[in-house]
Amino acid sequence: MIYLFPLLTVSIWAGNAIVNKLSYSVIDPGAIAFYRWFFAMLALTPFVLKSVIQNWASIKPYLSKLAFLALLGMVLNQSLGYFAAPTTTATNMALIMSLVPLMSMFLSVPILKQRLSPLAMIGAVLSLGGLVLMLSHGDPSRLLAQGINQGDGLLLLAAFVYALYCVLIKRWDMPLSNWQSVYVQGVFAVLFLLPMLFTSQRVAVTGESLPLILFAAIPASVIAPWCWMKGIQMLGADKTAMFMNLMPVMTAIIASMMLNEQLEPIHLIGGSMVLCGVAVAQIKFRTRRSKLVAA
Repeated sequence: MIYLFPLLTVSIWAGNAIVNKLSYSVIDPGAIAFYRWFFAMLALTPFVLKSVIQNWASIKPYLSKLAFLALLGMVLNQSLGYFAAPTTTATNMALIMSLVPLMSMFLSVPILKQRLSPLAMIGAVLSLGGLVLMLSHGDPSRLLAQGINQGDGLLLLAAFVYALYCVLIKRWDMPLSNWQSVYVQGVFAVLFLLPMLFTSQRVAVTGESLPLILFAAIPASVIAPWCWMKGIQMLGADKTAMFMNLMPVMTAIIASMMLNEQLEPIHLIGGSMVLCGVAVAQIKFRTRRSKLVAA
């Protein structure tokens, strides 16, 4: 029973990759990015606002840091995913975002003054090789000649941004509860995303876009983080973190059923290399992965 919490979390986040892919045909990326956090904050307000008000004196000194974290994790990371959707696949979304823990390790060197283990280097090489195979469709020379497509490039940037977000959370270590931090960041995100909403063309919440918005806002942004934190509480950080490796697999299965995405053998080989590389690199860093609560 206790394994249901991290399993449900990963299932929801896998489903959110499908939502990203489906959303671009019915609503502009800037609009769904705004609505996602607007409705998520509405849902959290009755439960968190009182605590935020009571602890405002403790929160206020960290507002600038919380605003910057919101810009990284809730604005740029999420928006880049929505803008990437038209020119990539849901499976690629999940596989590229699975590089976040590996990127976080490398960013931890200059920011947290940590050292990389030899296994981290081996994992990095393995993951990079798998990513090149996957993005080049088995022909690295083609990747050198043509470059990667726009969607995959945006996702790599989103992964880097979120990795920086995760490392900065560790670096700043603010004395706030998880929900207080998420709520204040979410409020900043709503404010930051207003210009994107106003400059979007397809902003109407329609019968087609509403289910996608609500899934991104409630299960993906509220329920999944809560289940993840419950999993850490009941299982420990190490065991819970292992479930993250299931997300690309679940995404690929759902995408094949709902989006008719076809996996080529090179995707299976490259994707396996990416996941194995991330797993190898984290052998001595598993306890840190519990900080990587996504998107």
